[in-house]
Amino acid sequence: MKWVVYLWLMSLGFAATAQKNTTLPAGDTDPAALSAKITADYTTEMQKVQAIFAWIANNIDYNVRAAARNRKNGIVFEEPDDTSRVLKPLNYRVSEIVLRKRTAVCDGYSRLFKTLCDFAGIRSEIIMGYARTGGKGASKFRSNHTWNAVKIDSSWHLLDVTWATGFITYRGDEFVRSYDSRYFLTAPEEFIMDHYPEDMRWTLLKTPPTLDEFRNGPFRYTGFLKSAITSYSPAKGIIQADLGDSIYFEIESERSDNFLFVDAVPYIDTSEFDVPSPGIMSKGKKAGYTYTVNDPSAEWLYVTCNGQIILRYKLVIRKPGDKIALHLPD
Repeated sequence: MKWVVYLWLMSLGFAATAQKNTTLPAGDTDPAALSAKITADYTTEMQKVQAIFAWIANNIDYNVRAAARNRKNGIVFEEPDDTSRVLKPLNYRVSEIVLRKRTAVCDGYSRLFKTLCDFAGIRSEIIMGYARTGGKGASKFRSNHTWNAVKIDSSWHLLDVTWATGFITYRGDEFVRSYDSRYFLTAPEEFIMDHYPEDMRWTLLKTPPTLDEFRNGPFRYTGFLKSAITSYSPAKGIIQADLGDSIYFEIESERSDNFLFVDAVPYIDTSEFDVPSPGIMSKGKKAGYTYTVNDPSAEWLYVTCNGQIILRYKLVIRKPGDKIALHLPD
C-alpha cells in the first residue's frame, strides 16, 4: 500500500515535470549542455532524474524503421554513423546521434539517459536483457532490449524510457507518442514481469524468478498491472489441448467485481461484443472462465479482465497421432 501511495504522489510530480519542455535549438547536439538546461531548475536527485526521463520521453521519437531492421538482424544497438573523427566515448557519440536525429531505438534511449545523468552527477547503468514485446519474433528468448537502473538517494531503481515514450501501432509501421510514467521507477516485482536482465543482480529482487519460470509464463500486458492481479492460472504460458477440450482460467485480484473472459481474438472492450457460450464469466476478487477449444486455427488465447487484455497464452492444438513436446515456438 505504501508503494502505491508513493507512486501516486510521484505521478503528480511527473505531471508537472513533463509539462516543462526544455527546447533544444536545431543543430545543438551537446549532451552536457542539454543536461544542464534540463536540470537547472531542480535541486534533488529525484527531481533531476524525473526531468531527464520526461524530456527524453517527450522529445525523442521511436525509430520504427531502425527497430524493424534490428529485429531482422538480431541486434538492438544504435549505429554510430561517423567513424572518421577521433572517437569520443560510445555513450556520448550515440547521444549526439540521437539528439541530431531526434529518433532512437532502445539502445539510443538508454545511452542518452545515462549520458544526461552522468553530466548531472547522477549514477546510472545501462541494462541489457530480454523484454516481452509481444511483437513479431518475441518468442525468441534472447537479449532484445536495453533499459536503465538509476541510483537516487543511495537506492537503485529501474526504469525504461523507451517504453515510456509511446507505442507502435498494431501493423508495426507507425509510432504513436503517448507518455507513460508507469515505466519510471517501477517496482522490481512488477518490472520483472516483462524485463529479464542478463545480469540477475539488476532484477533488484532477493529471489528473482528462474529463467524457465520467466520464459514459460504467459505474456503479461500492462492491463495485468492495472488490474492488480495477485495470482492466475494456468501458470505455464503454453497450453496443449485437443479440439473439444475445456480449459479453465482463473485470476485473483486486489480489486473486487472483476469480469473475466477468454477468446482467441484479442478483444479490447467486453462491452462491444456478445459473450459466446459455453464459458461463464464470474466476478469478484477471484474470477474464472472456461474456454472450449473449437477453432482448429486458433494459436493464441487472450485473457481479458474488465475489458483489458491481461494475459496471452500460446495454444498448441494436438492432432491425432501427434507427439508434441512442450517447447517455446520459434
